[in-house]
Amino acid sequence: MRLPLWLSQHVAALRALLVMTVLLGLAYPLAFVAVGKIPGLSDKANGQIVAHGSKIIGQAFTDADGNPVEKYFQSRPSAAGDGYDPTATSASNLGPESVVDTLSDNPDDASPSLLTQVCSRSLAIGRLEGVDGSRPYCTPDGVGAVLAVFFRDGLTGPITRVVSVNQTGTPFIATYKGVTVEPARNGEDYVAEGGVITPIRGNAPAKPVVPSDAVTASASGLDPDISPAYANLQAPRIARERGLSLDQVHKLIEEHTDGRALGFMGEPAVNVLELNMALDGN
Repeated sequence: MRLPLWLSQHVAALRALLVMTVLLGLAYPLAFVAVGKIPGLSDKANGQIVAHGSKIIGQAFTDADGNPVEKYFQSRPSAAGDGYDPTATSASNLGPESVVDTLSDNPDDASPSLLTQVCSRSLAIGRLEGVDGSRPYCTPDGVGAVLAVFFRDGLTGPITRVVSVNQTGTPFIATYKGVTVEPARNGEDYVAEGGVITPIRGNAPAKPVVPSDAVTASASGLDPDISPAYANLQAPRIARERGLSLDQVHKLIEEHTDGRALGFMGEPAVNVLELNMALDGN
């Protein structure tokens, strides 16, 4: 007996649903689980868990107050949750044009720009490592060195007003082109008021001592690696805290540095967890 057209269409749809459920809901996942059990791949599939964490997920080496534990190499910053949270993997989503802080009397409404985050991190690392933490476009107190410049005719004419948009205290420079620089006021939007945002380079070296991966988070917020440059920057502190020679520390860094994938993809990287575990094993 021939089924009515509407019923045959529903039966065909049900068959397709069952077939796709078996293929994609059962067979496909089980196939990948089986692949993950292949020797050589099983460790990666299980997250490369070791005694103190995962080798493929970054973690903080800080005390209860968030201060760096000085006998350990420090990881790069993280914007994932409260830091390195695999359930909240994310980036800050701030780009190179993020140079103006949101200033507010309410701390929950205030937020630093990417530039200020980079400046403050670089300054803190400079203090920790005993090196120059200055960077171009950063103030000496670690915020973005940015002015809102007001012109008489909008974008032209004499300058009538200048505001240091990221500082509510004493501005990082007293005058700009003969005009006194004002501190910012919380809640003011100087761009909306017609100010031209003007970053000031300052006299910091063109190539900062603190490398870029030390002051910027990865896209996932979970990067377990740092650059050899950042690892070597930390080497004198580690040698001092551990009572090791600098050559010993550099040798450990070299032993835990992975080269470019296939010899040409990416950059050399140092796994922070493995390096710190090696230190504890000495």
